[in-house]
Amino acid sequence: MGSTVIYEDQGTFDDGSRYEMIATAIPKSDDYPEGVKYRFQYMAEDGRTLLRFDNFPDHPGVDRHHCHTPTGVYDDIEYPDFEAHVQTFYDEMDDRRER
Repeated sequence: MGSTVIYEDQGTFDDGSRYEMIATAIPKSDDYPEGVKYRFQYMAEDGRTLLRFDNFPDHPGVDRHHCHTPTGVYDDIEYPDFEAHVQTFYDEMDDRRER
């Protein structure tokens, strides 16, 4: 059984920063118990990560749902459900853009 894209969005802002979001439905497993694999990234014009949410399971010392920032990886991301998680990313991205 393969994967199916369930969410995809991307855009570029006037300052050259951009975002790319993709989520796929995959078979449930120990690594992906929700049956969703995702990567939401907001980056500077030069490609530096400004914010990334993902659930890649191979980051030592962080939770499954975690956040990357320019200064490191943090495990403080709550995952109440997929739709709320998408909205949290948009909100966090907007907050960083306003700084």
